[in-house]
Amino acid sequence: MTTTQHVKTLQSDQAVRPPRRFAFIGRSAATLWANWKSRLGLIILAFFILVAIFAPVLAPYGASQDGFPRNADSSPEHWFGTTAAGEDVLSQLIYGSQISVTVGFIAGILSTIVAVLIGLSWGYIKGFGAEVVNFIVNLFLVVPGLPLMIVIAAYLQNGGLVMIVAVIVITGWAWGARVLRSQTQSLRSRDFVTAARFSGDRPFRIVFNEILPNMTSLIAGGFFGAATSAILAEAGLEFLGLGDSSIVSWGTILYWAQNSNALLTGQWILLFAPGLCIALLAMSLTLINFGVDAISNPRLREGKSR
Repeated sequence: MTTTQHVKTLQSDQAVRPPRRFAFIGRSAATLWANWKSRLGLIILAFFILVAIFAPVLAPYGASQDGFPRNADSSPEHWFGTTAAGEDVLSQLIYGSQISVTVGFIAGILSTIVAVLIGLSWGYIKGFGAEVVNFIVNLFLVVPGLPLMIVIAAYLQNGGLVMIVAVIVITGWAWGARVLRSQTQSLRSRDFVTAARFSGDRPFRIVFNEILPNMTSLIAGGFFGAATSAILAEAGLEFLGLGDSSIVSWGTILYWAQNSNALLTGQWILLFAPGLCIALLAMSLTLINFGVDAISNPRLREGKSR
């Protein structure tokens, strides 16, 4: 075989072979599905995502449609009864999934992006800039998260979902940034980083082309943790009346149920059903994190420890 034919053969083999990133995605997906905890979490999460997408089809009535008997018990027309304003509880639960899923994923993504940008830059740089970032991160870590969220939400009241997402992102990036900073510092002295530095690569390229790909599973785990915190924070702020009480979400259902003394009128489903949905959605993301840990640590994979 001539040299030209050999080169053409290698090029054809490279064209047939899938890129490495697709192989990594396939292995990661297989690892997530192999872990029974993450598999259960994926099923629960997929259920809520499908409910949120097809809410207009699944809900028997509109999200804010009223005119029904108030505080009605369960019946064939209203499986979970009605609210004090004469609204169908089941329809509100179905439409409320849209807010929790949307806020959870958007706030989780934004918090992760901020944590990655700050954490990787903080872990690579040295000197006065690193000390300034260290002070800011420690300040956000020392201040209790819930009181800080309440203060910011009260100051930015009537901002709707944008305000809630902003509050969650402002208060939720610091812990992820510190974790990524520690990992970046451990990778900063590796041979491949030193080689890239001596070859003349700029710090920005070294951080995001050499260091970042080695922390994919850690970043994915941070995202699921941030999304879980965002879902709980959104429900908590809405329950406290610091969000937009005119929208239909699981948090606002709890807010209006509390205001109408649902337990005293026997409407316990108004508190139990949205609380259960919030707990299941947050639990699904936590369960998926077990599979994400198995991707980064082969010892945690199913069947490997035996």
